[in-house]
Amino acid sequence: MKAPILTRFVLITACAFIAVPLSRAADAPPAAKRPPNIVLILSDDVGYGDVGCYGATRVKTPNIDRLAAEGVRFTDAHATSATCTPSRYSLLTGQYAWRRKGTGILPGDASLIIDPASPTLPSLLRSAGYATAAVGKWHLGLGKGKVDWNGEIAPGPLEVGFDESFIIPATGDRVPCVFIEGHHVVGFDPNDPIAVSYGIKVGDWPTGRENPDLLTLKPSEGHADTIINGISRIGFQTGGKKALWKDDEIADTLTARALGFIERSAANADKPFFLYFATHDIHVPRVPAPRFRGTSGCGIRGDAIQELDWSVGQVMDRLEKLNIADNTLVLFSSDNGPVVDDGYADGSVENLNGHKPAGPWRGGKYTIWEGGTRMPFITRWPGRIAPGTCDAMLSQIDLIASLVPLAGGKVPEGAAPDSVNLLSVLLGESKEGRKSLIEQGGGYNIALRQGQLKFISPTLKPGAKPGPRGQSGEPQLYDLAADPGETNNLAASQPEKVKELAGVIEAEKNK
Repeated sequence: MKAPILTRFVLITACAFIAVPLSRAADAPPAAKRPPNIVLILSDDVGYGDVGCYGATRVKTPNIDRLAAEGVRFTDAHATSATCTPSRYSLLTGQYAWRRKGTGILPGDASLIIDPASPTLPSLLRSAGYATAAVGKWHLGLGKGKVDWNGEIAPGPLEVGFDESFIIPATGDRVPCVFIEGHHVVGFDPNDPIAVSYGIKVGDWPTGRENPDLLTLKPSEGHADTIINGISRIGFQTGGKKALWKDDEIADTLTARALGFIERSAANADKPFFLYFATHDIHVPRVPAPRFRGTSGCGIRGDAIQELDWSVGQVMDRLEKLNIADNTLVLFSSDNGPVVDDGYADGSVENLNGHKPAGPWRGGKYTIWEGGTRMPFITRWPGRIAPGTCDAMLSQIDLIASLVPLAGGKVPEGAAPDSVNLLSVLLGESKEGRKSLIEQGGGYNIALRQGQLKFISPTLKPGAKPGPRGQSGEPQLYDLAADPGETNNLAASQPEKVKELAGVIEAEKNK
């Protein structure tokens, strides 16, 4: 029997908003009966053109493609930032990361950057009666001050709204290379204490710099510190041998944990659940399970994409097996644009074979170009969302203002200040998205989208040679409708529009 579905929403879309940040639309009233489960699958470093339903042909993604065929595929959806930490911070808090210092790419031993006292997407869903879990990559810091990896590691996910968590502390290419469940390292042995440093070497474990002969995957740039599983990482670690993950088992481990939470939550039919499933794929080091090696037409990076697709399929299959797919909203996206060589000589560049990770857009991870933040973004809710394609502009930062009302909750006044209620857009009921949004490249390189116009603020001294990530000493203005590759700078011919858009950004920075 199908679970009851929502029968009424009172929604106000973002069509009246013309400035950044956009004011939040009115909250919807509590949903009738039981609200849906919510599964957010956030992949890592997956670009707009990396999956089949967005144009990939050599890489096969049948499960993500099925998700799109059964839901809404968005063509102008964005992460807030072209790098992972600020993107994830914005998604969970509803605040642009560039508004707060210390939200750049974090080392693996950084303190938690989300204030536990501030409302977040998981905490507001939990307040609305949801069971909540975080599984996968975290990279938002842990603890307060120096982290003691041998004891209780707090605050972390549990303090910002998750009932349970099983996470990678930072990234696969950064130490410590251990999983953390709740407040403790999984498999910790008190007789083999863990020490981590991002300054000087600790312990006597070999490093890529000192012992390159021990490497099974060589770095192309950086990534020359402690060797773990034949791969040198960023940062130094010693101890915790029994707790070390195996790189080619990460996808299996995280997927199993995600499925376990779904199984346990489904047993409680009266309580909806929210799963934040942040995959490690396809972040470096790319070490997919042996069964995926050589299965794509694009080398190891393509193989990792197909492993990601498998994880998505496992989640979809489990929802259907438990007969809860019809009352579960699934969202799929990525944390930032694609990158090919990201520090390891894994053959990704040589084996692209015509594959275009960013699709028609310029740039990718780290860049202010459109490829840095324009993401694959799919929503599926069988029986509630009609399949289709939507070109409405939206941002992952809008998830708080959109999903909390769907859950029957309320976003407190002043919380999630940059988030907009676009629930009707997510559900395929409207195509009126944002009129404008801000994009963040690597560091604090800022761009403003206003409709199809894109303005990039100068970040270098006037006359400076343009940087590889879109930095320039001059203002840049592009018409994406006519120039998706951002090659024809219109700034000199439209000085009044440049002045107007620069003023919008400046006003936002001064708030």
